[in-house]
Amino acid sequence: MIKGRIHSLESFGTVDGPGIRFVIFMQGCPLRCLYCHNPDTWDVNVEPAYLMTAQELLEEVLKYKRFILNGGVTVTGGEPLLQSAFLKEFFKLCREEGIHTALDTSGSITSTSAFEMLEYVDLVLLDIKAIEPELHKHLTKAKIDKPLAFLNHLQEIGKDTWIRHVVVPDLTDDKEQLEKLAHYLTQFSIIKKVELLPYHIMGVSKYEEMGMEYALKDTKALSSEQLAVAEGIFSDKGLPLKI
Repeated sequence: MIKGRIHSLESFGTVDGPGIRFVIFMQGCPLRCLYCHNPDTWDVNVEPAYLMTAQELLEEVLKYKRFILNGGVTVTGGEPLLQSAFLKEFFKLCREEGIHTALDTSGSITSTSAFEMLEYVDLVLLDIKAIEPELHKHLTKAKIDKPLAFLNHLQEIGKDTWIRHVVVPDLTDDKEQLEKLAHYLTQFSIIKKVELLPYHIMGVSKYEEMGMEYALKDTKALSSEQLAVAEGIFSDKGLPLKI
């Protein structure tokens, strides 16, 4: 019986999909994003806080079902696609209970198992780190090919998608980069919302606690004025920033 390796659980999440949501953080991630605020989820081999079957995880969710009726369940990470077989079982159980499901992913895994699991996902929150290949490699230590292939697959199967993009000063807040990304996204009819997330420094303390150097320690949080400029670029392209 497959057991999920789970880093942590959040009972009342309000920023990872529509409504109030039960949020599940999976353990393990193949990316090494410079601004990641969950470096403690990277190591797939570390002993997880929870080792649960899909049914056991559902039973935990059902304790809060009445609170998430206008929301649902969101699985994030780490990178959930590393545990696609487990999530297929879990999302299927959620659907049987009438619980809305969302998957927050970088799209960095394009396996058959990952694509099969999408059948039971109601909404995908796809993190696009950067549209320029070299910048994407610099930010994540991985190529951009798979995230773009993942987005293409979502279009092919007609899966509702929210795009998430972290706007980082001196990296992804460049006007040319933002316009290029916005233009690229206009071809996808599945995109129901674009979330431009302002870079923040709330995760720096985790790096200190883990004895790790934080690569962007000299980067300041994105200002509201910088965020407004980015939002204007996407809005001008007709991309939905609100639903």
